[in-house]
Amino acid sequence: MQFGDPSWREVLRFAVVCRSLTLVLQALFNAVIPDHAADAFSPPCLEPAGLGDQLVEWLLGGLSRWDSAHFLFIAEHGYVYEHNFAFFPGFPLALRAGAELLLWPLQGLRSRSRLLLAAALLNSLFSVLAALALYELGCLVLRDRRLALLSALLFCLSPANVFLAASYSESLFALLVFSAMSQLERGHDGRSALLFALATVVRSNGIINAGFLAHAQCRRFLSSPSTGDLPRALWRPLRLAAFLLLTAVGLSLPFALFQLYAYSQFCLPHAARLLPEPLVQLAKDKGYRVPAGDQPSWCTWRLPLVYSYIQDVYWNVGFLRYFELQQVPNFLLAGPVAMLGVWAAWTYTTANLRHCLTLGLLSKAGRGDKKPPSGFHSPQVFVYLAHSTALLLFGALCMHVQVLTRFLGSSTPIVYWFPAHLLQDWEPLLWTQDAVPGKVSAMCSLLGQGAPENPIWGLLCKWRACSPVTRAILSYFLSYWLLGLLLHCNFLPWT
Repeated sequence: MQFGDPSWREVLRFAVVCRSLTLVLQALFNAVIPDHAADAFSPPCLEPAGLGDQLVEWLLGGLSRWDSAHFLFIAEHGYVYEHNFAFFPGFPLALRAGAELLLWPLQGLRSRSRLLLAAALLNSLFSVLAALALYELGCLVLRDRRLALLSALLFCLSPANVFLAASYSESLFALLVFSAMSQLERGHDGRSALLFALATVVRSNGIINAGFLAHAQCRRFLSSPSTGDLPRALWRPLRLAAFLLLTAVGLSLPFALFQLYAYSQFCLPHAARLLPEPLVQLAKDKGYRVPAGDQPSWCTWRLPLVYSYIQDVYWNVGFLRYFELQQVPNFLLAGPVAMLGVWAAWTYTTANLRHCLTLGLLSKAGRGDKKPPSGFHSPQVFVYLAHSTALLLFGALCMHVQVLTRFLGSSTPIVYWFPAHLLQDWEPLLWTQDAVPGKVSAMCSLLGQGAPENPIWGLLCKWRACSPVTRAILSYFLSYWLLGLLLHCNFLPWT
């Protein structure tokens, strides 16, 4: 990463400003708007609240809504209830480490307050670093620094913004995934595999990232010439098969170990864990299952996966289960990101049909002096588009569709590369004299002499002069950015 790169500095500056503004706005919205009485997981606090705790809750309470309560509870008490196992341990462990190691001078606060403060600080840091990682990845894959800059700046205004700020695992997952992708593009397979494995500790969908490692190895296998030496010729496919097997096992191992831990807690005999009375009473009142109680039915499955059981029983997640008339508003909320995903796939496939039919494995660097295209149509984009499309199909058909925005926004760079591509193609204010001779002056002239280096800020300042496509994209990003803070922070339904 180029620390002297002015675009890198602009991404850093804009990301810090957006994170700071997010924290201020959520505190304002949470103070002004009364919380909705939602039927959400709300465990009791076991420690009395002091003045400092009340201040932390007043400033950051909006970041502890909905699933945030699960992450904070797990970080404080561990996996007490069966449905807690829907949330992977990577982020709670990070919260616990942050509260114990970074915030140890604040021992006067109760543990929940320190964890909430750690979540705000760590997710601000993670999201800023994720924006920088996305910029670096864009430079490597797109080979267009201006497009990489636009993409990273759009990430700072992500429609999933509230989940990148709240006590959710999205920021950490995005940082690990984008960093792993960058390492893979640089040819550092070992570092990439390690980061992808860590991402699987954070979220279950990290397993699918094994496809990036497999695709890179297959591409190298097919592009490297085979030798006439028979033993070496036979060794090459065997080595490829061994790598693919190790990749699948390595990235699945965190998931498997987590399921094994759940099995040991609920399916194997052991001494009952001594729980505080309020937590025991909550389990009785809500019907939550605790370890060392009645053995659940999933223990007798041929493949006893608590994760599948929880998704089925507690959240009713399954193929086409969400396709009901009453869920139309949630489909509408997820519509913009789904449309962007489909549009991106169509645009890339129609422009690079032959490359897509060969699964991006047989492309040549170019014939003669002809270079492969850069930008969104770069041959390297194919595997990212295939990954994005797979996530979109799975999310739309098998998940609660309203989570698509944060699901895709923290998992794939396509959500930011394609809108940036549209801005660059459809917005005359972004055309440089070099790229489009005679049309307009350079991008930095958006605001005249001394214009900022941030093209997104320049477009916002020239809103009336922007094209309809630009206004539609920026309206989507900004409206979801603000509505997420307004609704989610007050226990109102959001994506």
